[in-house]
Amino acid sequence: MKKIYELIVCVIIIPFFLTPVLAIDLENGKTLHDENCLRCHDESKYIRKDRMIKNFQQLHERIKQCELMAELTWFDEEIDDVTAYLNNQFYHFDTEK
Repeated sequence: MKKIYELIVCVIIIPFFLTPVLAIDLENGKTLHDENCLRCHDESKYIRKDRMIKNFQQLHERIKQCELMAELTWFDEEIDDVTAYLNNQFYHFDTEK
């Protein structure tokens, strides 16, 4: 019986520790974006043909720059949330860095 219990633990519980946790919150990203980013510009900036952002890394860096220029005090996770929201809604870049 003990062996069966150990097998169940190995098969069911251990994979949870091996699975990466994705802590991205798109709703939080949208909220932060709408409350802060739209004060300086509208969403047309993201869909224009000659946009300056060409990949996910550039998008992430731009969000960090905007956060500093707007004198916000976002945590890294909030920057990640806004980046993920914009990428999901407008850019659709590969997220591999």
